[in-house]
Amino acid sequence: MGEIAERLKVSKSTAYLWTRHLPLDAELVRVRRHAARRARSDAQWGARRAARDAARAGEAAASAAWVGRLGRRELLLVGAAIYWCEGGKAKPWRPRDCRIKFVNSDPMLVGLFLRFLDAVEVPAGDRRFRVGIHETADALAAVRWWAGQVGVPAECFQRTTIKKHRPATTRKNVGAGYRGCLTIYVVGGSQLYWRIEGIMKGMSDEDPPCDR
Repeated sequence: MGEIAERLKVSKSTAYLWTRHLPLDAELVRVRRHAARRARSDAQWGARRAARDAARAGEAAASAAWVGRLGRRELLLVGAAIYWCEGGKAKPWRPRDCRIKFVNSDPMLVGLFLRFLDAVEVPAGDRRFRVGIHETADALAAVRWWAGQVGVPAECFQRTTIKKHRPATTRKNVGAGYRGCLTIYVVGGSQLYWRIEGIMKGMSDEDPPCDR
């Protein structure tokens, strides 16, 4: 309506009266309304979003600089914590299942867990890698990408786990940036599991002395 009114030098209400009997393309209307809302939002909030993004980047950079280099003790504590959050654990119905199985899609967290394995001196030969990804994605490309992230040849990865696609499920992790999850196994990792279990118990049961 706005374009018609502008081209013919009439008001929008007049353009509406002239064209209200014409059928509309529902998809075109949806797309154009979305674009108009986005344009209004950018005009209203663009400067604030840019300032927020700059503040976020500055805060992240300052926090990263504050961390510095992790010592071995810190790596053990952090590594045990992220494993307890993201790794496989023994269950009441299988209390002796103490395998090391870490699964994640975040390369930063995967890299940190590998540093933990270095700190506890798990040999490279005792580490196994497997990619899990939906069948609609490029599994071979995902394996190559993860291989580059962890520094292990792609041909050394175990057979990829392919997840069935469920059309009824709305997934956000799609597109070229979707590379599935990486699972890291440790061969004969029961003793390491016990160690992680103990570290977590030590941290959760910690009772610092009161200042007097």
